[in-house]
Amino acid sequence: MRRFSAFSLFAEALRGHQDWPEHWPDKPPKSSYDAIIVGAGGHGLGAAYYLASRYGIRNVAVIEKGWLGGGNTGRNTTIIRSNYLYDESAHLYDHAVKLWDGLSQELNFNVMYSKRGVLMLAHNVHDVQSFKRHIHANRLNGVDNEWLTAEECREYCPPLDISPNARHPVLGGALQRRGGTARHDSVAWGYARAAAALGVDIIQNCAVTGIRRGVDGAVQGVETERGFIAAKKIGVSAAGSSSLVMKMAGLEFPLESYPLQALVSEPVKPIFPCVVMSNSVHAYISQSDKGELVIGAGTDQYTSYSQRGALHIIEHNLAAICEIFPIFTRMRMLRNWGGIVDVTPDRSPILGKTPVPGLYVNCGWGTGGFKATPGAGDLLAYTIAHDAPHAINAPFNLDRFRNGALIDEAAAAAVAH
Repeated sequence: MRRFSAFSLFAEALRGHQDWPEHWPDKPPKSSYDAIIVGAGGHGLGAAYYLASRYGIRNVAVIEKGWLGGGNTGRNTTIIRSNYLYDESAHLYDHAVKLWDGLSQELNFNVMYSKRGVLMLAHNVHDVQSFKRHIHANRLNGVDNEWLTAEECREYCPPLDISPNARHPVLGGALQRRGGTARHDSVAWGYARAAAALGVDIIQNCAVTGIRRGVDGAVQGVETERGFIAAKKIGVSAAGSSSLVMKMAGLEFPLESYPLQALVSEPVKPIFPCVVMSNSVHAYISQSDKGELVIGAGTDQYTSYSQRGALHIIEHNLAAICEIFPIFTRMRMLRNWGGIVDVTPDRSPILGKTPVPGLYVNCGWGTGGFKATPGAGDLLAYTIAHDAPHAINAPFNLDRFRNGALIDEAAAAAVAH
C-alpha cells in the first residue's frame, strides 16, 4: 500500500494523478484460509483489518455477494454517538467512539469523522426526565453528555425553532459533544485498503450459498458461487441477511429484517452545524460534506428484504423535520433509499460465539450499526482470535434471550440511531 502524505499528493499532482496503485486488489479465492468473514461492509472489513493488525491472523478472506460497502454501509446516515442508557450499551458504543478518534490516522485514509455533536431534543416533561436520567447514567459510565436549556439548544443549533407556539415546543436537549458523523463510503474503503495491505483477500461478487460442517459439528468452510473455500473459523457480519446465512449452518436466530429508509435534500451551503434527533417527533437531521441535509427516522412497519420502503414513512419524516425546522419547508428532496436492518427483540446486537464451534456472529444492530463500526469490528476480531468474547461484548450473547438478561435499548432509546 502506498501511503498518503502531503509529499505523495504533491508528487502525484505533477503527474496528473495517473500513477496511484489500486487501493485493494480483487483477488480470486484460495482453497483455504485461517478465517473467513462473510460480509464486506464496515463491520466485516473492520474485523478482517483488526484480525490482521492486532491479532496477527493475516490469512483471511472477506467474502461479499455484491460489491464492497454496497449494503447497509453505503446506505446509512452516519450518526456516531455513545450516549446509551444501559451500562453494557454505553461501554460498547463508547469503545467504538474511542476508536473513531484516531481512525483516519491509523488507516492512513480520511474517514471524515466530524465531532460536531449530537443534540437530542426534549419536547415534554417525560423527555426531560428521560434525558436527564440518561445524562446521569452516562456520567457514571464515563460518557460525556450534558443538559442544555432551550435557549442553549438554539445557540448550539441556530436553525432550531424554539418558539413557545411551536407544535412540538423545545424544552431543552441532551448534547454529546463527542458525537457526530463520518463518511460511510470512506470507512469501508479505508478498512479495505488497510486490510488488503496486510494480506487480507477481498473477494467480491461471490455469494455464500452454504456453510459446511464436519461430523463433530464444527465448521469446515463455506460453499460459494466459486466453489468450496475451507476455513476453521467463520465470522458472519451480514446485517439484514444474517439470519439467512445462519440458517445455512442450521441455526435459527431471533432476528427480523426491516427496510430502513433515509433521504437527502438538494445540496446547500453549510447551515446545519450538528446532528439533531427528536425521539418524540421521531426524526433526525444532519448535513453531509456535500451540503445535503440527511434525514431519517425509524424502520418501516413490516418485515421485508426489499431495499425500498413505504412512501408514507418518508412523508412522516419530512413532516416532522418541517415542524421542528420551518426554515427547511421549501427545500426539495434529492433522493431516498433503503437498507435492510436486522432487529433483535431487545434492539441490542448479538456479538460473539454461536452454538456451532468455529462460527461467530455479529448481527442484530438494527438501526444503530454504523456508529459501532470500529468497535464491532475490533470485538468480532478479538472473539475470533481468542475463541472467547471480550468483556465488552460478553453481555451481547445469544443466550440472553433464553436466560432473560436482556439489554432493552428498545424501551430506553425510542429512536435507536
